[in-house]
Amino acid sequence: MNFFRKQFDKIKPYTEKNKFLHTAYDAFETLFFAPKTVTTGLGVHIRDGLDLKRTMVSVVIALQLCLLFGIFNIGHQHFAAYGVFTGYTDGLIYKILYGLLQILPLIIVVHVVGLGIEFYFASKKGHGVEEGFLVSGMLIPLIMPPDVPLWMVALSVAFAVVIAKEAFGGTGMNILNIALTARVFVFFAYPTYISGDNVWVSFDYNLLHKIFGLHHLTAGNMANVVDGFSGATPLALAAKGGWEAVIQKYSISQMFWGDIPGSIGEMCKPAIIAGALMLIITGIGSWQIMVSMIAGLLCVGLAFNGYASSVSGASPFLAVPFYYHLIMGSFLFAMAYMATDPVTAAQTQTGKWVYGFLIGVVGMIVRVINPAYPEGWMLAILFMNVFAPLIDHFVIQANINRRLKRSHA
Repeated sequence: MNFFRKQFDKIKPYTEKNKFLHTAYDAFETLFFAPKTVTTGLGVHIRDGLDLKRTMVSVVIALQLCLLFGIFNIGHQHFAAYGVFTGYTDGLIYKILYGLLQILPLIIVVHVVGLGIEFYFASKKGHGVEEGFLVSGMLIPLIMPPDVPLWMVALSVAFAVVIAKEAFGGTGMNILNIALTARVFVFFAYPTYISGDNVWVSFDYNLLHKIFGLHHLTAGNMANVVDGFSGATPLALAAKGGWEAVIQKYSISQMFWGDIPGSIGEMCKPAIIAGALMLIITGIGSWQIMVSMIAGLLCVGLAFNGYASSVSGASPFLAVPFYYHLIMGSFLFAMAYMATDPVTAAQTQTGKWVYGFLIGVVGMIVRVINPAYPEGWMLAILFMNVFAPLIDHFVIQANINRRLKRSHA
């Protein structure tokens, strides 16, 4: 590391002549090196080696299994659509290469646009680059369809960073989750690119695929897609025909391990659970929010099952066994990485239980009752982001009132 330290010290004087360059230099220096100076002397200080930047890096590390499986699954679903390498491990290298070349431009666009805006605002304000986008920059590619146009992603990232973050004062001040704001922008501005049966599988080849010659493996056009192939997700099937329609196409094992079409990083449940455990063990993710969110989902799912069994003609989606909602769609990913956002979630202990439970309730209502929104967690979390400060207010006020009563007794 001494070599890199010397290189940083050499270029530092040159960057100080320009605000933007100095901001960029400061961002990379603090990413790789801890500050040389620390607070000394007597006094009360909180000392912890895990600062905000390293907290964000820990979340990025927790996402890596989801990213790796997402890369594989993009390629696996692509070749399965063309009837090539249909076995899970057949053509493994080609599947990984296709997925990597598909997601790489997406990650680059997200970071160039997002960090470019972050650097601009930091240089204008005269402070260092804030670390929040490290996580958002990794989450956004993982919650997008694999074939979403890059220009659309660039617009959504710019909208989320400027409107949902910088307009409120930057990292730590935003009310809404940045990654979900980017996704909801695409959902409402370009709904046909993020809903339906054909957006969850990448059929096309980009320039990188052609450079590596992958398009020759499937003759490279949609006419060669297997007859009868459908990229319908389990949720889309459940909305149309209930649980019977789901298990006719996908097994429980496929839904658990992630061998299904969907958003890039949200399909493999073991990878998500491993990341969630890491966040809980390191104290970064709130287990109270995760547990209460599961409880909210199960309670509403159980109520739906009871209603469907007692009322004839009820929607078949209501009769889907409540526990299978845990492995359908993006619930676990939203629970582990979105709802636990330390900035936009409730901060009090009691508030976290209420906040998580209501996300589970609202998300299930949106998922099952409203067929226009096949997945409810995006809207449920953003909705509860808005109410998180109010929940904390009532919790704190209740504590104050209780102590006042005790003091007057």
